[in-house]
Amino acid sequence: MLEEGQKEEKEYLPRLALIMIKLKSLNKNFQFVKILKERKINNKYFIIYFSKDIVNNNINKYLNISFVTKKKIGNAVIRNKIKRKLKSAVQEVLKEKKLIDLNYAYVIFGKNNVYKDSFKFILEETNKTFKKINSYT
Repeated sequence: MLEEGQKEEKEYLPRLALIMIKLKSLNKNFQFVKILKERKINNKYFIIYFSKDIVNNNINKYLNISFVTKKKIGNAVIRNKIKRKLKSAVQEVLKEKKLIDLNYAYVIFGKNNVYKDSFKFILEETNKTFKKINSYT
């Protein structure tokens, strides 16, 4: 038994050094216009536009990406849920596979199927899409 004022020391395993890449949203109109004129990939869950990054000041710290939904899809709750699911899928791909090229800027237009289907299918489709984008580059 420990005396008063003494604390039991525990051995902790060293943590792995994880580099957290932050998602940075595009906010200028000219950025959207430039990216929407470039290449795109269309699938069941989203349309993704991508181009070389316009302003890449912070190398390998930020991923310039924006998530957009049309107003026709549903009310604000549904649109925000679609954006949250897509953002979560992109973050999983960043953590696990390192498939996303940080030298590119992306705009993702979410579709209504994201709201209806489970996250597992969305994550698989996101993996496939970013593998396809890497094959283009």
